[in-house]
Amino acid sequence: MEQEERRVLPIYWGMVLGLVAIGIGCLLAGETSAANPKKLKPPKGPFKTITGKDGAPMIKIPAGEFLMGDNQGPRNERPEHIVWLDSYYIDQFEVTMERYQKFLDETNHEPPPLWDDYAALEEARDRPAVGMAWGSAKAYCEHYGKRLPTEAEWEKAARGTDGRRYPWGYMQPFVDIARYNLGTTGWVSYAITLAPVTSGVTGMSIRHGLKGGTKSPYGLYHMAGNAAEWVADWYDPTYYARSPKKNPKGPETGERKVVRGGSWEDPPKRLRVTARSSAEPDFPIEANDLTIGFRCAMDAKD
Repeated sequence: MEQEERRVLPIYWGMVLGLVAIGIGCLLAGETSAANPKKLKPPKGPFKTITGKDGAPMIKIPAGEFLMGDNQGPRNERPEHIVWLDSYYIDQFEVTMERYQKFLDETNHEPPPLWDDYAALEEARDRPAVGMAWGSAKAYCEHYGKRLPTEAEWEKAARGTDGRRYPWGYMQPFVDIARYNLGTTGWVSYAITLAPVTSGVTGMSIRHGLKGGTKSPYGLYHMAGNAAEWVADWYDPTYYARSPKKNPKGPETGERKVVRGGSWEDPPKRLRVTARSSAEPDFPIEANDLTIGFRCAMDAKD
């Protein structure tokens, strides 16, 4: 009996060590070229940063090609296709409650139904502004000389040029990588449910081997989870089959607008950089929804 145990134990521990090695390899997949089946290269920085008229930092995304869509994803993400985009700027962070409150004060724009002035100026001022209709997000951007990003611009800013699955790489989400649905529901609090827009980096290089934390390849935060984000395009599930290669702007008309990035209420699969969702332009205010926010973009003149 003892001889049998001596023969089995090395095999057992060999299997355990092998599984551990595989697990470590999966965790670091976003950092290794071997894990990238498309053999595409990530963008190289540093990237130019400016400050928008609303005081928000914006990062310049250089002109060039990137891989858009996912042949392994749902039908509305297919086919994968190469897209060329001119250079543009995009907010590094989701628009905060404090900045959106300033916009409301300057314009007398109608606030979202569940908007909390106190939270916006005190306990949750650094959380993403959520609950506004698509038109209100558009109005904010235009008030400060910006615009909503196109769907293609959003995906490139989140994904980079190496075909990754999440902003940070290929590794599945963890609770300290992104704010997403862990299977619990209940009371919604701006300060508790939503994470500060600048959060998501502390400890990541040690805990999961991610040198860039949870940022996108260009340095943008919370492109997955926290608040989902309005973009400019009308939604069409079959648009990729006929979209132009250069600077696609989506269908000319439609009934629903594209929503990207996934929110605190979504499961991990909705956090993929290629995941496409949609909502009627007035959905948040009609449903008292607190999952959709936005960030702004701007043409690069240089």
